[in-house]
Amino acid sequence: MIRRYGAPPDPGRRWTLRPGVYAILPRDGALLLTHQSDPVPEYQLPGGGIEAGEHPVAALHREVFEETGWSIGPPRRLGAFRRFTFMPEYDLWAEKLCTIYLARPVRRLGAPSEPGHLAC
Repeated sequence: MIRRYGAPPDPGRRWTLRPGVYAILPRDGALLLTHQSDPVPEYQLPGGGIEAGEHPVAALHREVFEETGWSIGPPRRLGAFRRFTFMPEYDLWAEKLCTIYLARPVRRLGAPSEPGHLAC
């Protein structure tokens, strides 16, 4: 069973399944996070949606790189949860299926390529 995070979903609303991957990245006694400025400024675990036909681990490597500029070592799956939310950047009511991984940041390759993101 996958736990749900947040308020119970509105049964009258149409929800779009949105699988995603997110990384816990311990580094030098802290966590490597991303700060996203829009639509609401917040600190986040690096990660995001899995594209059609993409393997979850490949998506994790891509998302971490896009949002932090770092490459990561082999990830280990920790678990998953569901979250029902509105995603304003996609104008979408989403049932997010969030899979969490643990990985080690290996090398900073550059600045984040995802607009509005900073590695911290």
